[in-house]
Amino acid sequence: MTLSICTAQLNFVVGDLPGNVQKIIAACEQAYAKGARLLLTPELALSGYAAEDLYLRPAFVEACGLAVQQLTQETARWPGLALVLGHAGRHEESGLLFNQASVLRDGLLLCSYRKQCLPNYGVFDEQRYFVPGQQPCVFEHQGRRIGLLICEDAWHPDPARAAADAGAELLAVLNASPFHAGKQAEREAVLAQRARETGLPVVYAHLVGGQDEVVFDGGSFALQADGSVAARAAAFAEELPVVGVEVESGGLLLSGALAERTAHLQALWSALVLAVRDYVGKNGFPGVLIGLSGGMDSALVLAIAVDALGAHKVRTVMMPSPYTADISWLDARDMAERVGVRYDEISIAPEFEAFKASLAPLFEGRPEDTTEENLQARIRGTLLMALSNKFGSVVLTTGNKSEMATGYCTLYGDMAGGFAVIKDVLKTEVFALARWRNANDPFGTGLDPIPERIITRPPSAELRPDQKDEDSLPPYEVLDAIVQAYMEDDEGIDPIVSRGFAATDVERVTRLIKINEYKRRQAPIGPRVTRRSYGKDWRYPITNYFRA
Repeated sequence: MTLSICTAQLNFVVGDLPGNVQKIIAACEQAYAKGARLLLTPELALSGYAAEDLYLRPAFVEACGLAVQQLTQETARWPGLALVLGHAGRHEESGLLFNQASVLRDGLLLCSYRKQCLPNYGVFDEQRYFVPGQQPCVFEHQGRRIGLLICEDAWHPDPARAAADAGAELLAVLNASPFHAGKQAEREAVLAQRARETGLPVVYAHLVGGQDEVVFDGGSFALQADGSVAARAAAFAEELPVVGVEVESGGLLLSGALAERTAHLQALWSALVLAVRDYVGKNGFPGVLIGLSGGMDSALVLAIAVDALGAHKVRTVMMPSPYTADISWLDARDMAERVGVRYDEISIAPEFEAFKASLAPLFEGRPEDTTEENLQARIRGTLLMALSNKFGSVVLTTGNKSEMATGYCTLYGDMAGGFAVIKDVLKTEVFALARWRNANDPFGTGLDPIPERIITRPPSAELRPDQKDEDSLPPYEVLDAIVQAYMEDDEGIDPIVSRGFAATDVERVTRLIKINEYKRRQAPIGPRVTRRSYGKDWRYPITNYFRA
């Protein structure tokens, strides 16, 4: 007998139990109509991932339990369909909370598997909420014995081996694995190792969607027992792909549609677009506001926002100061016209002069410095937040990871806003993404959204005459390499210098990273797209004397 397995690669909303239940019911109906008789949801699909401290609220856990009961009863509508549901479950006697996968079929709860390996690193805090399970879970369905695993379990050999020892013929893995660049290939490589170790094929069901600072990229897949890819769903899209399971030469052979693995820059772009779309949509904002400067960062954020939301939900404001170059006005207008968004201009010169006049008696005898530069940024931030308050749109900040690392940004100025779109994108990657987007139109909003001059001009904050970023920072190819080594890879100062970087550059950049922690603590959240971002991945003290 052939078994067809459907994976519910869907975008769930954290805390929306009624909505998530209806989405799962709809998936059951569609899977059944396709001939599938086993439906796998992602990890914790019922509550959405990650529900964080909602799991500490008894009322929330109780509501999850009631939703499980509802879905159990609903499965009677599809005779012979087994639903493997990811959810949080409390043990009736001990009161302990588990990250579970329960098998629901014909109106009954057949069995539950409790996640054994609870990640507590990076963006994960599962040991804060759950206790680990201890036993494998293998259930029989349509003549096949299926072993369950949940996400992190599959990154360690023991849970898969225990399922195989318990008689599993196939591993079904429920996942909510946050995206970072290169993660899809990593997942497939790790699961291929599990397949080869156990001699069992694998079906990997993955979540898709944005949730605060994390993005889930879909790309559910199936592997043969030898680790080769048998099927793969598209990345960054909701799908209900079906995998066929047949017996051949004494083993199981899997088959299904095979989407291409997403290339690096396309994956980054798709992750940023999905993050913006879901942050704005799931939180009910009517649109977004962007301070458009005529520079590279705000141009990239604008292109992402239009791809995510459509031009009708994006509004831009150019706020020139006395130091804004004419070409910045021209390029900002040009880009706004290209992508079809609303564009307004508000000169900040009157406010700037008013602030300087008010402070003049107190600043008497002192030259202008970064104080006056920051005043300009803070005036712009105030104007954008006023528009946000009046019209309800969320402000997208435009600072990149290189700036966040070194503090080349202004508290209550260009850091003011609700979502930091490129907070985890180094400046060198900003330029790479801009060139990729000009040559590609993944969402049908048009080629070449970013004027070429914006990409080729030397970066400048334009807060003083003839200012260039390299006046204050090393060249970005040097800066980004040091940030990546020190911040993302935890390399020490001396090893970085030994790789050929100037000691003065390394000391300067690492010092800036440390002394600007207080700024990052007050920055808006933004999507995590690298292995380590300035968010839950990075938890360093503000007061810190350690050098290396």
